[in-house]
Amino acid sequence: MLLLTDGSVMVKTDSIQCDTTGTPTWAKLTPDSHGSYINGTWTKLASMSKNRLYFSSQVLKDGRVLVVGGENGNGRLTAEIYDPQLNKWTSLSPSGIFWDGNSEVLPDGKIIIAKYPFIYTKIYDPIANTWSAGPNTIGNSDEASWVKLPDNSILFVDILSRNSERYIPSLNKWIVDDTLPVSLYDPYGEESGPAFLLPDGRAYFTGALPNTAYYTPSGDTSKGKWSAGPTIPNNLGTPDGSGAMMVNGKILQVFSATPTSAKHFPRPSVFYEFDYLTNTFTQVKAPDGTDTLHGRSADVNMLDLPDGTVLYSNQCSSQCYIYTPDGTPLAAGKPTISKITQNSCTFTITGTNFNGISEGANFGDDWQMSTNRPIIRLQSDSNVYYARTSNWNRTGVQTGSLPDTAEFTLPSNLPTGGYSLVVTANGIASDTVHFDYIKCFVGIDEAQATISSVNIYPNPAADEVTIEYNSTVNGIYKIKITDVLGRMVSEESDAAVNGVNTHTLALSSISSGLYFITIQQAENNMISKKIIIQK
Repeated sequence: MLLLTDGSVMVKTDSIQCDTTGTPTWAKLTPDSHGSYINGTWTKLASMSKNRLYFSSQVLKDGRVLVVGGENGNGRLTAEIYDPQLNKWTSLSPSGIFWDGNSEVLPDGKIIIAKYPFIYTKIYDPIANTWSAGPNTIGNSDEASWVKLPDNSILFVDILSRNSERYIPSLNKWIVDDTLPVSLYDPYGEESGPAFLLPDGRAYFTGALPNTAYYTPSGDTSKGKWSAGPTIPNNLGTPDGSGAMMVNGKILQVFSATPTSAKHFPRPSVFYEFDYLTNTFTQVKAPDGTDTLHGRSADVNMLDLPDGTVLYSNQCSSQCYIYTPDGTPLAAGKPTISKITQNSCTFTITGTNFNGISEGANFGDDWQMSTNRPIIRLQSDSNVYYARTSNWNRTGVQTGSLPDTAEFTLPSNLPTGGYSLVVTANGIASDTVHFDYIKCFVGIDEAQATISSVNIYPNPAADEVTIEYNSTVNGIYKIKITDVLGRMVSEESDAAVNGVNTHTLALSSISSGLYFITIQQAENNMISKKIIIQK
């Protein structure tokens, strides 16, 4: 399951066939008009050209989706990109065999992907649409969970060992890291469990065995430090399977009995919340309300949603569920908004912490469903809309006070008016800001435009400002002043004539700062200009 940049969810369907290649089809879950995913709508998406099961997956910075290889099916030698706006797949030829492969988005937006025979990697450049050889790993990355750390390095534990290593993007190489005090891989299916970056900056790894381990990063290229984590209760573990970092900082995870030589993926499965602050596991009900799930942990998937809940799916069922965590969202994961600017029909939002605390949910090597990117939600009364974000400037986690930016476009059905706007990362929402939307028309050429040659003076201004503009019609124009967060501070109307018009705005009641003056002719076009008010 993948969270698209417009708040909808893209789900790989498998024709209700457990652990088989299934069909190359996908479905999309769109929340309803009130933002509810439970009451949302399912629609069928275009099919991939190849059958794939257990493949690498990433959402690109332009909003498209990359899938690579597959443990099962006929797509091991290929990759495909899905364009949500066109509902179209495009085939790629990465050169190599890809399965059981992890992947990560690098700081420059490129994707590093594990390649068979698991010491090789490949790097895909979405902008140039090119593939290049990546650096070899030191050990074997098969069945490994990768975790992105706050310094953008990528950590994993070599299969069937206690050795760990990290990829350093600035050096484009893997380096040896600390040795674990416990084993995570079982000796039969050679599986491990998901891993997560915790709110306190440590990484938490779970095993197919009842062991867990904590990793404390060094923050540079020197070795970090591993320590043993709490033992999973009742001799449970996670031979494959997923977990989700929830907005309250706890981790929802699926467990089963530890593997044996006869059963690599034991049944049934159970669900626990893990609290890293107390090192405790608390059992919760299975999605259907029972104590256990009949199936395997390897069939379960989870995804963090923008509303702070967790979406659950199972390969063996067409029924999805929503899990709602208790408590309150962590303040450390809360994005902030400092400015929203408009450029024609696109907007740029600026703030901090747009990538959140962690990458969200994790399955491990078989597919990736990260959500450490900004999602923008608008609300008016009970009506909820999602914008489509792209080109966020960071792909990391726990970026603190570093300035973040992202572009967004509004849905075509968005009515004009005022909205409460938030940006979310991994389901944790910012404080709301007021956002005024004036309908923007794309493709209005100069012959169709009713307004042109806008000048404002003086700029900077103190007590008043004059707007001079040319209109091609007689009509009423709205002239508004908004602040950098899109909040309207002044609005007046001006009766224009065909030709040059001037209008003076009083600024005495407006504080010093950067503002935008917008001139709009009803249901036609608009022009915005920056103005600095200095008292």
